[in-house]
Amino acid sequence: MAQDGTREGQVIDARGLNCPLPVLRLRKYLLTAPPGAVVELLATDRAALKDVPSFCAAHGHVVETLASQGNDLRFRVTAAA
Repeated sequence: MAQDGTREGQVIDARGLNCPLPVLRLRKYLLTAPPGAVVELLATDRAALKDVPSFCAAHGHVVETLASQGNDLRFRVTAAA
C-alpha cells in the first residue's frame, strides 16, 4: 500500500474470460478501492476495448493507459476520487 493509502500494483488477470467478466472483475475491485487506487486489468477479450472505457466513464474512473501486445490487452485504471 502506498503512503496515501492507495493500493499500488494491484493486477486483475481476466485473460481468457469473455464479456462481461473482465469488466465485472474490475468493478468488484473498484467497489472497495479507495479513491485514487491504481489497478491493472489484463484481458484478451477484444470487447474489453469498448467495455472497459465505457464502464470507467460511466462511473468516474479513469483509464490512464491501454496497451496491446499480441492478444493481451493491459488497462491501467485509476479509481474515481
